[in-house]
Amino acid sequence: MYAGEEENDNQSQSRPEQPRVLVKCGGFSSQLAHNVDEKVDGDPLWGSRFDATNPQAVIKTHLDFLRSGADIILTNTYQSSVEGFMKYLSLTREQSVALIEKSVYLTQQAKAQYLKELLQSGGSIKPHFPLILASIGPYGAHLHDGSEYSGSYADKISKEKLQDWHRTRIETCLLAGVDGLAAETLPCQLEALAITESILENYTNVKFWVSFQCKDETSLADGESFAEAALSVWRMVQSHKAQTRLLGIGVNCVNPTFVTPLLRSLNAAAGTDRIPLVVYSNRGEIYDSVRGEWTGTGEDVAKFVPEWVRMGARIVGGCCRVYPDDVLKIRKCVDSLNIGYRTEQQSPQSDIA
Repeated sequence: MYAGEEENDNQSQSRPEQPRVLVKCGGFSSQLAHNVDEKVDGDPLWGSRFDATNPQAVIKTHLDFLRSGADIILTNTYQSSVEGFMKYLSLTREQSVALIEKSVYLTQQAKAQYLKELLQSGGSIKPHFPLILASIGPYGAHLHDGSEYSGSYADKISKEKLQDWHRTRIETCLLAGVDGLAAETLPCQLEALAITESILENYTNVKFWVSFQCKDETSLADGESFAEAALSVWRMVQSHKAQTRLLGIGVNCVNPTFVTPLLRSLNAAAGTDRIPLVVYSNRGEIYDSVRGEWTGTGEDVAKFVPEWVRMGARIVGGCCRVYPDDVLKIRKCVDSLNIGYRTEQQSPQSDIA
């Protein structure tokens, strides 16, 4: 049981002792916008442009989240692609691949600086932590037409084309030395299965998670059932006997009020299977692409964390508009839940690496 929390999820009553919950960083490009003078939202390359134009701001943004207690940071590659860099930065194919590689190195530089700061301040360092995962954003992100939030390309592209398109970024990030892959904001089942199959069959022992974009409490962005899509990923992982490679299945960049019903639907569909879950929502605001600004009132994401953890979330954090101060609140919440877990006998790294 999670310390200080009464277990009230009927499906979790008989669960054995679980590993510690880990904290992911928040919305990278949202925080990056505070560290640069140029506009980030609305840019066809989003935050990825700044790996080329302002690498020190990229490093600072990673450090902002690390200093707020993130166990996991993602590379600034969500909207990175060879096609995008060639079109919007006038790079060659080789230079575009090198820029994806550079994004990993910038993340590693931030980690190294953070660990140096910890040593100098007398803080404790956990072996292998913080973890660096490559952000593998959806095919729709590079189209710069909002289709990652509709999945409108799902019936216009094949599984093989998706796998081929994702291959360059995945392989470049792995060769550069990331600790795993975060396939995120996926709007359709086809793309999730295409990426999962590719990882399982082509990249031995690589750890990964699969996270969906959902438009409401039950459905993916393209209208498919979240529970069915997530369960199909789980069954594929099972068929490859690769459960130990899976960091989690879940949702990101969704309204935090949608998360509990989404997780509940997956847990119900999974039956007795205990699927590790990953959750990093946005604040519940809506981006108005015409006005170029966020609208609505945001939620305090940290207040939802205890419920998500009770439902099986092993990794929690934030997405768009979730800032370092929010991550710090999530960190403090998770620390209170982790009290009494396997902090001495077994480190979290042994569970996911």
